[in-house]
Amino acid sequence: AGTCFSVHLDNASYPAASGACGQRQGGLAWVSGEPELRLLLGLLAEAAAPALVWVGLKRNASTCTHAEHPLRGFTWEGVGGGTAPQEVPAALGRWVKEPVRSCLMARCAGLHLVAVPASSPSWGWEE
Repeated sequence: AGTCFSVHLDNASYPAASGACGQRQGGLAWVSGEPELRLLLGLLAEAAAPALVWVGLKRNASTCTHAEHPLRGFTWEGVGGGTAPQEVPAALGRWVKEPVRSCLMARCAGLHLVAVPASSPSWGWEE
């Protein structure tokens, strides 16, 4: 659907990773449905990616944690000025550990991946 993913295994902070993607005219990955998630998990398993990789999942300081929403108040950062989808299927609401309940702190989240076996990796978002 015109989307492409690449994996970069640098050890970097969220802002540094986001900036590196911007320099390549891209952005951190965002996932709008299960087909994209399966594709991304497969690429990460093939790349022997570390347990936590940054994706474009962020919660601004003025936004509260919402336990009833799949992304818990986090939203996908748009790419190239575009708008990333904010409504996601409930199946994408898998968290390794529930995010800290707050309305005062900006936070980011990554994709936590455990590849056992690689054909069906275990995953969840991690603040």
